Amino acid sequence: MVPTLYLIPTFLGEDSVGDEIPPLNRAIVASLNDFIVEDEKTARRHLKKLHSTIKQQELVIQVLDKHHPELMKPAQMLKPLKEGRSMGLISEAGCPAVADPGALLVREAHKQGFKVVPLVGPSSLLLALMASGFNGQRFNFEGYLPVKPEERRKALKQLEKQSRSENRTMLFIETPFRNDSLLQTMTEVLGPETRILLAVDLTMPDELIVVGTPAQVKSKSLKLHKRPVVFGLMAD
Repeated sequence: MVPTLYLIPTFLGEDSVGDEIPPLNRAIVASLNDFIVEDEKTARRHLKKLHSTIKQQELVIQVLDKHHPELMKPAQMLKPLKEGRSMGLISEAGCPAVADPGALLVREAHKQGFKVVPLVGPSSLLLALMASGFNGQRFNFEGYLPVKPEERRKALKQLEKQSRSENRTMLFIETPFRNDSLLQTMTEVLGPETRILLAVDLTMPDELIVVGTPAQVKSKSLKLHKRPVVFGLMAD
């Protein structure tokens, strides 16, 4: 078997129903002993949920320093591949290497000529885009917006301008405890006809999709504190 780096999607939250992970992923997880993860504790919970008979004591788990990706040593972390063993790469939630430091490991695997296999699983960004009704032909993921209020307002106006001129969907995220602040700013600075997307708790029992103008969204008095949210806007 060719040594392979498997990109293993995980649940978007602890309360995910679990049906979004296909049986193939579970079988591949059961065949691996070497994993690279963002957080060992949550990764072990994910692995247990993916395959209940996995032998935790036999796993070799390396942890990414997501706060200091410049300190990562991808070649060293991929050493099991050189030794002929396949590995799994797991993010905290959703798909590895998307808005995630694992991309550096994928790049190194390609550089060294190893096989890379992305597995099917939930992506909050694509699920949000699918549910938005916005332009699915042209879209940007902008990551995190600035924290400082004035810089954030300017960033939102710039994204709105770009969306209007290029007919492009803009997606972004926020640290969950700042969700309500971001939503308030969006309803204050975006134009009255610009549509806002809120994709909340995707794949979980409390999943909520809201699409509307700033006034429509504001009227719902939503509380998003500490809930996983994908934000979006589309300016026609």
